[in-house]
Amino acid sequence: MATKKKVITKDDIVSKYMEEVLEKGQKPKSVYHFAKENDFTEAEFYAFFGTLEGLEKEIFRLFFENTVNLLHKNEEYQGYDMKNKMLSFYFTFFEILTANRSYVLQSLKMDRNPLKNLVQLTALRNSFKEYVSEILTDDYRLEQEKFQKFQEKAIQESSWVQLMMTIKFWMEDESPAFEKTDIFIEKSVNASFELMNVAPMNHLIDFGKFLFKEKVYSRQ
Repeated sequence: MATKKKVITKDDIVSKYMEEVLEKGQKPKSVYHFAKENDFTEAEFYAFFGTLEGLEKEIFRLFFENTVNLLHKNEEYQGYDMKNKMLSFYFTFFEILTANRSYVLQSLKMDRNPLKNLVQLTALRNSFKEYVSEILTDDYRLEQEKFQKFQEKAIQESSWVQLMMTIKFWMEDESPAFEKTDIFIEKSVNASFELMNVAPMNHLIDFGKFLFKEKVYSRQ
């Protein structure tokens, strides 16, 4: 009696891809070669991914998704303020990256062109920006509604730049247990939230409105 072939899952394909990149030190030449060498069909691959590049992006998005899932299992997390939620995200996210450090380092240094390597992070970028919007609280929102959309985008982009800087620091960190990265995370997140203090900005906007009114009405 013929043995029934195991149904391949999305996680199976992700694991096989990461293993192949690590073992061979290079990416598969094509979906055909990748599928053939790992004993599944192209059709099974395309059921989950459109391209190998799409698979690469999904791996980093899954690191993010696993991070958020772990955070939500912690009942205390829901009661945290925005800064502590961000700190919790960072520490958990980098624990997951560290568990997959060999793959992350190899994949982000694979191409001589750094920009081509960073393309893998586009899905992570979109998910992370959504996360920043979700945890953004009124404590960090401007009172003037017409400026809030611009402010939110600015916070999203600056948070993403900060995450990228932290990833770069972590990749170059040679300290035991990456303890320097932990220090970097704490100091950089604390500093960024100091800069996000909206009280001075609200005062500046109010002052600007006052000057505008004074200038307009003084001409009447």
